[in-house]
Amino acid sequence: MAMSGAGEGCSSLNGIVSEIEQKQFTDLPAELLEYILCFPVLKHVDICNVSCSCKRLHDVCHGRGKVWGHQYKLRWPRLQKHYRQNECCDWLKEYRTRHTVGVQIRRTVVSISQRFFTEVVLGDSFAEIESLGAPEHFCEDELLSILNSDRRKSLTLKYYAKKILYFLRQKNILRSLKMFLEQPAEQQSALEGAVLVDQYCNPLADVSYDGISSQLEEITDKINKMLRIKNPSHPSLRVTQGDCFAVDDFDLQRQVVVTLNAVLYEQLQYKGNECDYYNPLNSYIHQVLLRRTGIPISLSVLYMTLARKLGVQLEPVNFPNHFLLRWCQQQRGSGDIYDFVYIDAFGKGKQLTAKECEYLIGHQVTADYYNAISTTEVLLRMVGNLLNIGKRGISSLREGNEKSYQLLRDSLDLYLTINPDNVQYLLLQARLYFHLGIWPEKVLDILQHIQALDPSQHGAVGYLVQHTLEHIQHKKHPVEPEVKRRSAPEHLELQYSVGLIMKHKRSGYNCAIYGWDPKCTMSQEWITTMRVHQLSSGANQPFYNVLVQDGTCRYAAQENLEPHSAPLEIAHPEVGRYFSEFHDSHYVANEELQTRYPEDMAETLGTVQDLYHRLMPSSVQQESPNGPEGPSQENQDSQENQDTMPT
Repeated sequence: MAMSGAGEGCSSLNGIVSEIEQKQFTDLPAELLEYILCFPVLKHVDICNVSCSCKRLHDVCHGRGKVWGHQYKLRWPRLQKHYRQNECCDWLKEYRTRHTVGVQIRRTVVSISQRFFTEVVLGDSFAEIESLGAPEHFCEDELLSILNSDRRKSLTLKYYAKKILYFLRQKNILRSLKMFLEQPAEQQSALEGAVLVDQYCNPLADVSYDGISSQLEEITDKINKMLRIKNPSHPSLRVTQGDCFAVDDFDLQRQVVVTLNAVLYEQLQYKGNECDYYNPLNSYIHQVLLRRTGIPISLSVLYMTLARKLGVQLEPVNFPNHFLLRWCQQQRGSGDIYDFVYIDAFGKGKQLTAKECEYLIGHQVTADYYNAISTTEVLLRMVGNLLNIGKRGISSLREGNEKSYQLLRDSLDLYLTINPDNVQYLLLQARLYFHLGIWPEKVLDILQHIQALDPSQHGAVGYLVQHTLEHIQHKKHPVEPEVKRRSAPEHLELQYSVGLIMKHKRSGYNCAIYGWDPKCTMSQEWITTMRVHQLSSGANQPFYNVLVQDGTCRYAAQENLEPHSAPLEIAHPEVGRYFSEFHDSHYVANEELQTRYPEDMAETLGTVQDLYHRLMPSSVQQESPNGPEGPSQENQDSQENQDTMPT
């Protein structure tokens, strides 16, 4: 009893002391309480609990105060650029909204894998994200949070988050491009248009007009520095940034052009990319500045912009096979092609006569090809180049390349935004979507537009309409995925399994297995083209679907593959579509792939333990067929984002 009483007394004493401490704490000035409650160790749950403890602390933690403002900035630092400095805002409301959006976005992204596993494009999922009605910058921030998490984990979640972010950014860039095209022609800048093209094709890259302009200002400063040595009184040196002006004197113009060439091609070593001409990076202005190489049109846009900053007005010329600039040598505008000097920005700024331009391409052209063109026409030529590179990439690869298809889709979007009634490219877009099996309803809209523009296309349109309607009907009755069990008698010859990192014995490429067939299932034409009959077992052996390090997807014979001696991650854009995690020696199939190959992960674990067990940590050796024990990383991330919020 005595001990019990002592215990009760001790408890009461602690309570009294705690009450006194709490009273003393709440008596502190509000500014000091705010300072204490902004300590980094306190999370939003702690602030919720503190604010519920008494009215005094509830008032200190009011929505527009420093405490919730600090919590908001601490958790989502990327969002600070959307607020003015010292802006008065209901931070608790912002916190709740951002938190709710995060939960909704993650739920949507997690569910997408199950519904769109077999499709190239996510289709209706984009509309689903938009239908949330959430602030766009909140959606983007949550998607970026997913993408910036542990590099080797949540691969499927990241795969779909990346696709959604790609779509959301492209939608905004397309809106900006349409606004740009609505401007009067004389106000349209070729550089700004080139940046928009660059941004649309690289929506996940950090590309901005201000950033590009800043880099061009640095080059301009270098030109001015050299020009000041040659002619300290040159009028270009007196112009402040952003001013529009023109140098009338031809000798002064020539000084600018000569100095521009010296800085751009000699000092900075810019050059035409003759070795890798058809690389799409040559068309993206941020890559031209980064790599200091490009093709005629991208280098011409750069050259023309720099010249105009220094008072020399050059005009773009849509010369066949080789984009040029022209520089008028007469005081007043002239229509005579021989009154111009033509500048080859790809050829280190070489100046050509009209006749020499024909030598450049090896044949004669009419005078129309020497005319100056508008900014819109420059963009069409630039996008047309990208479109042809995309087509070239698809036709040259026997087993397909996701990057080439993406480039073709992006460049078609851009071209048809600039010139929406081009029947040739409308038909190409419809055929591309039909080939990829995506957006059948949009295909029907495109075909209807083509028929209205050019009734003579009724044959091609009719064929595509018929088969697109069949595709729509087929989607209404989806077929259950084929389940392949390696224990089946017809699969006994299989040596490898999904998730293994392999090396091709003949070609030397590294790859990851994401599917297999007991025998080759390709057409006889493919078998002949790929010379499968020359293999010792021909087509009558297991073939594997593999993701290759170079970004292609290939179909490889079993006898040509062997386990990689030092397994490594495969940098393929489609890895996350099939795998949830990379585990030092192999990939872990996501739920959708495991549904199709239910016995493969156990086989993969057995294989890697036999091959690499001496190098593997014990935690990996003991993992279950479904990867590490416990909930998947996707589910963990989802749970972490659903902590309780105050009502």
